[in-house]
Amino acid sequence: MIQCPPNVLFIAVDDLNNDLGTYGHHLVRSPHIDRLADRGVRFNRAYCQYPVCSPSRSSFLTGLYPEQTGVLTNQGQFRDRLPDTPTLPQWFKMHGYFTARVGKIYHYGVPSQIGTDGEDDPASWSATVNPRGIDREVHDRIHTLVPGQFGGTLSWLSLDPNEGLHTDELGAEAAIRIMEEQHPRKTGKPLFLAVGFYRPHTPFVATDSLFALYPPNQIEPMMEVPGDRDDIPLPALADRPKQRELSLNQRRTIIQAYYASVSFMDVQVGHLLDALQEQDMAGNTIIVFVSDHGYHLGHHGLWQKGDLFEGSVRVPLIIAAPGIAQGTADALVELVDLYPTLVDLAGLPSLDHLVGESLRPVLADPVRTVRASAFTVANSRAAWVHPALQGHHVIGHTIRTRQFRYTEWNEGAEGIELYDYDSDPMEYTNLAGTADFSALQDSLRQVLSQRRTAAR
Repeated sequence: MIQCPPNVLFIAVDDLNNDLGTYGHHLVRSPHIDRLADRGVRFNRAYCQYPVCSPSRSSFLTGLYPEQTGVLTNQGQFRDRLPDTPTLPQWFKMHGYFTARVGKIYHYGVPSQIGTDGEDDPASWSATVNPRGIDREVHDRIHTLVPGQFGGTLSWLSLDPNEGLHTDELGAEAAIRIMEEQHPRKTGKPLFLAVGFYRPHTPFVATDSLFALYPPNQIEPMMEVPGDRDDIPLPALADRPKQRELSLNQRRTIIQAYYASVSFMDVQVGHLLDALQEQDMAGNTIIVFVSDHGYHLGHHGLWQKGDLFEGSVRVPLIIAAPGIAQGTADALVELVDLYPTLVDLAGLPSLDHLVGESLRPVLADPVRTVRASAFTVANSRAAWVHPALQGHHVIGHTIRTRQFRYTEWNEGAEGIELYDYDSDPMEYTNLAGTADFSALQDSLRQVLSQRRTAAR
């Protein structure tokens, strides 16, 4: 498909949902991500395996499901359970690649760990860069729903561009320097360059001009629909303090800041793509663009992440490389598929531990499929607001098929959900327990049981 050994540019974005121009959003401006999508395959149904940063990243970087890595919160470290398992970049390093990390690839506490190694995996890399920009230095000015908190709650700030370079700008500059210094023509070694951008993770910090792209009066926030939650199990509602109390104007301001941060990140992606062309590397480079999970902006009264609804578990995913197709794929995809896909495209030896599927057939022909369902797991976050669940451990498992989502909390003991996306794309009607869907529910229960067993 492509000449070997190809370079890899792996772009991982933090907390990005599918609100992008290439995914049909009417407002968000993402011209550089859009042009990347035009060069390769845009996946419409890509799903993370856990809708929180560290569990998701630990999963796709090891090629294992979260319950196999042992990382089910942001405090876990996969090396505790898997001391000798080669990670995705480590496997490339073991096969002659110079592997470099810039910014957040493994977990970082944002913003507190910006500028540090965070929860990095040293065995994965030949070199690392930890940028720290002006966005890390202005916390005394940030607007936040919870005083003193910036990463786990909604927070935002618009900055004059002359105040200094942001972390992601410095990260893009560092990545371009690595392209130049570690160019295969100079070193004789192929390059695996992983660039982790922080935006649009909270705090949503971007420049004034990007905020101006999204006038609040053009933003129509999604409001909570009366009665929407009546048929949703309590563990499914990952509420955070003060977020159901937001006024219409507050919602507009927060969404404006989120979209400004998306566009800010998009500019940095553009710099990387331009540099690949300028360095004459684009003709032999596999590019992956992916977010670690989705992100809510008010649907079901939810904001941010951590739940098992479509908005939290669906992610943008684009893969571009010489010799592959250009187009849109509706195939169901899991992020654990990235590891075997890149190994396959690069012609490296396969590994027995990988649980994903190579997406090479879909990259050759976007109408192909590789799996019948996408699997995700999450711990309940509802204990933040539901006293009945305080101290009560609840874990949810879900599968997404082409038409349906089926979810069980504590294997059904704490609630079941079933949604039909053909008739109910906004997940307003939970069909679990209804007579008309009993046979389908039984069938999906069996599929979920099989997937849950395999993922453990």
